[in-house]
Amino acid sequence: MFRYNVRGENIEVTQAIREYVEKKIGKLERYFTNVPESTAHVNLKVYSDKTAKVEVTIPLPYLVLRAEETSPDLYASIDLVVDKLERQIRKYKTKINRKSRETALDTAAAAIIETEAVESNEEPDLEIVRTKRLSLKPMDSEEAVLQMNMLGHNFFIFEDAETNGTSIVYRRKDGKYGLIETN
Repeated sequence: MFRYNVRGENIEVTQAIREYVEKKIGKLERYFTNVPESTAHVNLKVYSDKTAKVEVTIPLPYLVLRAEETSPDLYASIDLVVDKLERQIRKYKTKINRKSRETALDTAAAAIIETEAVESNEEPDLEIVRTKRLSLKPMDSEEAVLQMNMLGHNFFIFEDAETNGTSIVYRRKDGKYGLIETN
């Protein structure tokens, strides 16, 4: 059973909103044979232009479900996020089932998804069509963003000059930049 951590930014999370979130996200539990103990982290944001953004992250033992949606209506955003999460579960289930059929292995991840609850959507095979090798140049994150923009890419992998670890900068949907650091 999921536990819920519902936060609001520029909005008060009323009991009605909380119940709607729990009801909608709770429907995802039907996709699991043994519902794992997990916390669904839900962030609700309302912007000055009256649009509502809903972000949901559900860390599970073998996968992290994450989706976000923005629309003029908070409840519509919640519905759209749940639809995205359902598609992610279906895609993951299809991939695991295909892989277990091909290799004839029954993985623990395949056992966690209930096969009867998810209708099979045929999706194209995930095929790697190109491989690149690169040597990472030590630099700071600002230089990495400049390199990324210069190349016209949405992400850039580099060696952090301070930590000597591999890091990734990326362009977010809102046009700002994100940084992923490895341990």
